[in-house]
Amino acid sequence: MCCVILVVFLLHSAAQSQMTMEAKLGALQCHFTWDLDPSRSELFHFRDMLEDITTEEGNSWLGHIYNLQGYIHYQLGFTEDAQCFFSRAAEAFRHMRNTGSDEGPWLVVNYGNLAWLHHQLGEQAESQTYLSKVDTLLKEYPSPSEDEFHPEIYAEKAWTLMKFGRDKTQMAVDYFERAIRMQPDMVEWQTSHVIVLENIYGHGDKQLEENILEKMRIAKENDPDNLYLAALYLKACAKKGRQIEDEARELAEKVLRKPLGRYSGIRPLLTLYRLYVSEDEAINLAEEALERQPDERHLKWCAAMCYKWRVYSNRDNPLEPRMIDRAISLHKEVISLYPDSSPKEKIALATLHTKLSHCQADADQIYQDLLESDLEPADRQMVYNSYAKHLHFIRKESYKAIKYHMKAAQIPQKSGFRKSSIIALERITEKRRHPMCREIEEFLANLEE
Repeated sequence: MCCVILVVFLLHSAAQSQMTMEAKLGALQCHFTWDLDPSRSELFHFRDMLEDITTEEGNSWLGHIYNLQGYIHYQLGFTEDAQCFFSRAAEAFRHMRNTGSDEGPWLVVNYGNLAWLHHQLGEQAESQTYLSKVDTLLKEYPSPSEDEFHPEIYAEKAWTLMKFGRDKTQMAVDYFERAIRMQPDMVEWQTSHVIVLENIYGHGDKQLEENILEKMRIAKENDPDNLYLAALYLKACAKKGRQIEDEARELAEKVLRKPLGRYSGIRPLLTLYRLYVSEDEAINLAEEALERQPDERHLKWCAAMCYKWRVYSNRDNPLEPRMIDRAISLHKEVISLYPDSSPKEKIALATLHTKLSHCQADADQIYQDLLESDLEPADRQMVYNSYAKHLHFIRKESYKAIKYHMKAAQIPQKSGFRKSSIIALERITEKRRHPMCREIEEFLANLEE
């Protein structure tokens, strides 16, 4: 009887201990508790995006980059890679902060990630070790403000959320502002805060744009070596009517002298060239960048976008076939370099093929391959909507186009592609000419919002 009671007691104690550990894990501030919830295709996109960020010495976000890479690799099922990235994150933080101590509040998120990783792997002793490390750090480095987290935690959370789409960027702004209020001397926080503001508000309200432009000017003065910010600032100035051609070319010379990763400034600079200098000069700049760093795959993507913009603008009418051929060639390279990316580049490649009369079959084949592939709902919706437009405008098959607009609209994923398909169907019913009008009306009436 005593043995039975002892066993029951031990089982009860083990269950309570497990609940206590899970409660502690749930209370941590780390990537596993921030409700990021990316889809698998988004995980691959983030993985590629982070790999394209230059990780040379001096990158102030290096620890954050490795932390996020660790989380993404874990979510993709690569646990060994995840642990490797979390370890690299800890090393990067210790090196970058250079405070004379191996420990600091910047490691709270990293240790939280490691506690979660070991817990998920069933390594409870190791998980408990990192939970204890987090407790120690929080006691040794309390937040300067009561009832708030340490500014280092807010800054990392903000930097992470700004990568996860528009619905999370407003939260990123809030967290950056909290971090900066408590620790105003961190230049990189102020720069990233301004970049997020520009992404959200720099394309609408004029008063907001003026306010953000001034914030960008101040951030640029405080962070003069950040060429990504410099390119964004010039673009904002050009939008206000300032002549920026000479400044843009001067900035291009500075950008080309540095490693051309994702946040080098080359990407917003090429957009600036396209919109306010010249599409042809944008292409020339992209080609020069490729000549200097031919193994940088992100540059292939940038160049492909420049050629696509040039082809789509169609100013020459008809455009030289060699321009379209180069656009097609670059897009094929991009697809091979980013094999797990969304169907967007393949759709762009199909559209480019339609610009050449002898390549129509290639465009059709790309769509057939996409339709037969295993896609997540959001990507499938994108393909249906794009294929419907291809059928309508290129193939002139209106009945089939309508069917694919319906397929896109049926997927209950709020997006611009679903809205586009619904609008296309509504316009057909408004004209009252197509034989499928009644069927479309019934479909729209029964469509779930």
